[in-house]
Amino acid sequence: MPFSVSWHTLLEHLDDLPADATLITPLSHSHIHITDIQEHRIIVQFDESSEKRPLQRDQFESLYHQIQTAHDGFDLDRLPPDADPYPAVLSVHPRFEIDEDAGVIAETDGPTTTQLADTAHEPDTDDDRTEPDGLDVYSDALLLIDALERHDVTDLPDLETATLVNLYTLLSDVQRDANDFRQEVADVLLSRLHHDRPVAGQYGSVQRTSRRNRSLKDDEDVLSMLEAEGIDRERVMSVDRQKVDEALEVTTLTESDVYEIDESEYVRKAEVDDDVKESRLQGLKDRLAASEETEAEELRQEIEALEERIDDLTSFRAGTEVQG
Repeated sequence: MPFSVSWHTLLEHLDDLPADATLITPLSHSHIHITDIQEHRIIVQFDESSEKRPLQRDQFESLYHQIQTAHDGFDLDRLPPDADPYPAVLSVHPRFEIDEDAGVIAETDGPTTTQLADTAHEPDTDDDRTEPDGLDVYSDALLLIDALERHDVTDLPDLETATLVNLYTLLSDVQRDANDFRQEVADVLLSRLHHDRPVAGQYGSVQRTSRRNRSLKDDEDVLSMLEAEGIDRERVMSVDRQKVDEALEVTTLTESDVYEIDESEYVRKAEVDDDVKESRLQGLKDRLAASEETEAEELRQEIEALEERIDDLTSFRAGTEVQG
């Protein structure tokens, strides 16, 4: 089948998409919208910015031929930089499908799926927000927000000691809970990131990276191999802190004789009163539930305004917008 036939079939199916249809790119998982469909190009816009990009027909044709000649589908990792939107748009064609698990886009004769986002279960407004069950960081963050709202934290020396203790305890709990939850999120993300390709969200972007850790093999094995290469073992021998501590216990030497000691003081959380936290948290939930409708609407508007300001600060503006 010539590409011109597939191209016009693709344009027809794009015309049939709802105006608010969202496509998800297979590698970066960016959200894009079709803003214009023309004979020789398709204009898309990225959700995380106001950037518009033209996707040229000849580039679709090149991808089409790559798929035709590839065995078991075209490997998405072979895409040039910034070509992620092309397979997402092409997947709207009824004969092309992306297999993210295999990392390929292929032509098929059977029923296919597209990269259209499933918005059926996505909340439309803040009114649909629900409290997550069993998420400690949510409860502790709510308590921290309440404490920050009730006290002027711009001048900490003026605060009472008990208030500072409460703030420190909540900050410590939020830090611990957030780090645990962050690691859980990272574990899931790791399976979705490909070869250092950044993946963008509304508030930032992440990418897969690697860390190299080293640990020496058995001492005698290492020393034997080095000696075989003409390296005296004295050149690589060092003082072992554990062995030094054991020696101090059977000699008259003191710790300061063999260690440079620098003492510093710090604050450490000793204990947490979970009962008081739970009582205060339930009070906050009851107060929110009993809010007058006007107050709830004002709160919703304030949240929306805050989210807009955050979006303005974190959105990436790349290049000049393409006028379709």
